Amino acid sequence: MVSDSTCLIGLERINRLDILPQLYSTFWIPPAVKAEVGFALPWLKVRQVENQTLVNSFRSQIGWGESEAIALALELEAITILLDDKKARRVAEQFDLSMTGTVGMLLKAKRQGVVDMISPILGALGTVEFHISPALRRRALELANES
Repeated sequence: MVSDSTCLIGLERINRLDILPQLYSTFWIPPAVKAEVGFALPWLKVRQVENQTLVNSFRSQIGWGESEAIALALELEAITILLDDKKARRVAEQFDLSMTGTVGMLLKAKRQGVVDMISPILGALGTVEFHISPALRRRALELANES
């Protein structure tokens, strides 16, 4: 898994970063994401992006963290990327990257028994200014059989 900062920051704010290493054996972040999140954890592996030309080509559309995360996912090949930003997801789609967002990750956590319910986590994220559209929240709760 390669991640942008959004999910990491949101989960850190609600003290639920514990979910991620239970789902993913390897969790990569580029240096720009490490700088954005402002913390380091033993399971967060920082890896420099080699193709800075590619990173720079994304910069007119998306931020540093998203640009480096997408480039790193491309370099690592066949790695899923954790992205929530709509513009960044559109860029990743152009390269047919496998991706998920925070809500998709939470649904996976429930399916795998890492969390019992996603509703309280979604609610907590809402209290720390982590935006999830009402439609996405409803759909997630339906998929989790919590509606």
